[in-house]
Amino acid sequence: MNPDDLKQMLDALKAADVREFSLQTGSFSLDLKRGPQAGGGGTFAPSAPQAQPTFETAFDSAPTAPASTSAPASEATPAAPAASAPAALAAASGAPVKAPIVGTFYASSSPDAAPYVKVGDTVTAGQILCIIEAMKLMNEIEAEAGGVVREILVKNAEPVEYGQTLFLIE
Repeated sequence: MNPDDLKQMLDALKAADVREFSLQTGSFSLDLKRGPQAGGGGTFAPSAPQAQPTFETAFDSAPTAPASTSAPASEATPAAPAASAPAALAAASGAPVKAPIVGTFYASSSPDAAPYVKVGDTVTAGQILCIIEAMKLMNEIEAEAGGVVREILVKNAEPVEYGQTLFLIE
């Protein structure tokens, strides 16, 4: 869901005076809850006396275990993922290739095909490194610069977060 769609949805919910709203599509879920009105402003607000909305989103294949994040309506962007210790240590040995979107990482174009790249392969700028599936769309992730693949930090068919390091290229 892009920021313009989210803003349009928030405006429609505000106009309809909706207090709670849930949307679930595949591995994406969005829960909006508006607290009591303070001063009759009619804005989405958490229970605390602030004029900022509370958003809970989950990017998990199991809807029963949602991961939540909060952000103001004007900044409807995904939260930065927590860096794992091995990825943080390995970041010093190569330039990171990060996930531009949330989705599922695939190392090859099909389950029986060879992976696009392996550790030790030399890649050129613009070469396809992997695919990230998001909302049934396959997005090819390309190398921004040439170099040697030093590490692949994600396993095939594993979910990835926005900004998560996928590869280290030296």
